Amino acid sequence: MQMTTPAVPVRAHYAWIVAGVTFGVLLITAGIRATPGVLMVPLEAEFGWNRSVISAAVAINIALFGLIGPFAASVMDRWGLRRVILGALALLTVSVALTTRMHDRWQLTLLWGVLVGSGTGVTSMVLAAVVATRWFEARRGLVMGALSAANATGQLVFLPMLATVVEHRGWRAATLNVAAAAAVVFLVVLLFMRDRPSDVGLMRYGQTQPDDPMARRPLAPLAALAHAVRSPAFWVLAGTFFVCGASTNGLIGTHLIAACHDYGISSVRSAQLLAVMGIFDILGTTGSGWLTDRYSSRHLLFGYYTLRGVSLLFLPLALARGLDGLGWFAVFYGLDWIATVPPTVKLTGEAFGRENTGVIYGWIGASHQLGASLAAFGAGAIRTELGAYQLAFWIAGGLCVLAGLSFVTIGRRTFHHEAPLGRAAIAVS
Repeated sequence: MQMTTPAVPVRAHYAWIVAGVTFGVLLITAGIRATPGVLMVPLEAEFGWNRSVISAAVAINIALFGLIGPFAASVMDRWGLRRVILGALALLTVSVALTTRMHDRWQLTLLWGVLVGSGTGVTSMVLAAVVATRWFEARRGLVMGALSAANATGQLVFLPMLATVVEHRGWRAATLNVAAAAAVVFLVVLLFMRDRPSDVGLMRYGQTQPDDPMARRPLAPLAALAHAVRSPAFWVLAGTFFVCGASTNGLIGTHLIAACHDYGISSVRSAQLLAVMGIFDILGTTGSGWLTDRYSSRHLLFGYYTLRGVSLLFLPLALARGLDGLGWFAVFYGLDWIATVPPTVKLTGEAFGRENTGVIYGWIGASHQLGASLAAFGAGAIRTELGAYQLAFWIAGGLCVLAGLSFVTIGRRTFHHEAPLGRAAIAVS
C-alpha cells in the first residue's frame, strides 16, 4: 500500500498581518483627518466662525501631518513601529473626544490643528512606506498601493456616515464616534502589530538572502534633508507632490462638501460622492501599485497628474450640472486620487536607497502636506473673498497639468542622472 503524507497547511507570512493592521490604522486616522470637512458648515452655523477661520485650523493640521512625517520615520526606527503608533492613537482618541467641549477659536486651533495634526502626522504616508519597505521584498509596489489607498480612502468612506450623524444627532456625536473608532484600532495595534520581521523569526516577504549586517543605517531627518536637497530628483518629486497634496487633501478633501453646499447639494449627498471617490481610489491606487511594479514610474506620473488637472479644470462645470455631472467626476477623480504615491515611493527608493526611503519620502510627503495646507487655507480665503470656489479649482487644475508635464520635460533629464545618495541612477523604462 502506498503511503501518503498528510498535507501541511501553509501559514501566511506575518508581513500580511502587519500590512492588514497598518491598513486599518491608516483608514481610521485618515477618517479623522477628513472629519473637519463635514464639520465646516455646522461649526460656521453654531459659532459664527467663517470658513477662513476653520480653514486655518485645518491648514495647521495638514501642515503638521506632513512635517512630522520625516521625524516619525526616524522615531519608528529607534523606538519601534508598535510603540510609536500606540502613542499616536492614544493622542488622537483623547484630542478628538475633547473637541466636543470646545467653544473658542483657540481651542479649535489647538485640538483640531495642533494635537490632531501631530497624532495623524505619525500615522501618515510615511508609515505606509516604512511598512512596505521593512516587511516586503516582493509585491512592495502592490502593498504600497493598497496602503496608500487606505490613507486616502479613509477620508472619503467615513464622510457619508459622519454627515448622516451630523444631520440627525449633531456634530458632537459624530466626533465621539470618530474617537471611539480610534480607541478600537488602538487595541488592534496592541495585539497584532510587530516592529520587524526578525521579531517573529522571519525575513521580509519574498526575501531570499539575509540582510547585510554592515548595511548603513538610515540618515537622521535633517541630515537626510541636507543630502536630498542637492539632488534634482528630490526637487522634482517634492514639487510635484506639493501639487498632489494641494489638489487632493487640501482642496477636494477639505472643500468639496462646502462647495456642493453652495450649489444646493446636501452634505449627505456630497459626502456620498466623496465615498464613491474612496471606493474607486482603492481600485485606482492598488492598480497603480501593480503598474508601478511593471512600468515606468515617470510615465505613470505624467498620466496621473495630467488627467487629474483636466478633471479639476472641468469641475466648476460639473458642479453647475448637479449630481449627474459630479457622479462622473467622483468616479474619474477617485481612480486618480492618490495613485501618484506608489511610483513616487519607487523613484525615491531608487534615487536614495532602501535604507533612506522612509525618511526622505517623509520629506517629500511633507511637501505634499504643505501643498495641501496652502490649498486648504487658500481655497477658503478665495471662497470668503469671491463667494465661489471656481478660481481655486482652476488654479489647482493648471498646476496638475504642469506637474505632469515636468516628468516628460525636466524629469526626463533629471532621472537619468545619478542621485547623490544612491549608487545607481534611477532606472527609466
